Amino acid sequence: MGSGLVVLREGFEASLVVAIVLAFLDRSRRRDGFAAVWLGVGLALAVSAVVGITLFAIGAELDGTSEYLFEGVTTISAASLLVWMIFWMRRQARSIRTDLEGQVKSALAEGSALGLAAVAFAGVLREGVETSLFLFSTTSKASPLLSLASGLAGLAAALALGYAFYRGSHRLDLRRFFTITSGLLLVFAGWLLAKGLEELAEAGVVPENELVLWGAFVALAAPTLWFFFRPQRRNAASA
Repeated sequence: MGSGLVVLREGFEASLVVAIVLAFLDRSRRRDGFAAVWLGVGLALAVSAVVGITLFAIGAELDGTSEYLFEGVTTISAASLLVWMIFWMRRQARSIRTDLEGQVKSALAEGSALGLAAVAFAGVLREGVETSLFLFSTTSKASPLLSLASGLAGLAAALALGYAFYRGSHRLDLRRFFTITSGLLLVFAGWLLAKGLEELAEAGVVPENELVLWGAFVALAAPTLWFFFRPQRRNAASA
């Protein structure tokens, strides 16, 4: 479940970047830039795959205390990154299209295919590396078959949403999508934090106390849930 949700959210954000760039090129009658964009996407996916394979390879080589320590640190890092990503996306959601289109305009003005590739590469790489870290944190001790099925389902849904956005579907309520998935991911981040602390407890780094784990979960979930569901001020909503 966790891996599918992560792949859905991260995959859609990556698809959103690609869809915005391709749609702008299409409107500008510069479909000749599509190849450069797909080159950037391919390179980003390749680098992300290397990061993921490296994490799993390191985890497989470790044993005992070192394994618990490595998994604890990476899992807590994943939880922290997940929370940061949610808040970052909340702040950037209104300007992401404008920012990306501005970068594409600059690349087109310079006649730089490399610049177009770089725009796609940067956007997809961020989501890809985050996904690799999250998947390692959630699937290192889970059922491989279940994790694969969940991840593929999330990826299929993300690609479908990204394609619908590219085709100009007005039925996509992006605000609701991001609000719902953000709420679920915040709960998931709390679980990751508790899981990471449990691994560190196994390594003898933190006290092995269930209250510590649940306290960490509540400390993370309470303020973030308040942030997302607090009443919005009128002037902020109209900005």
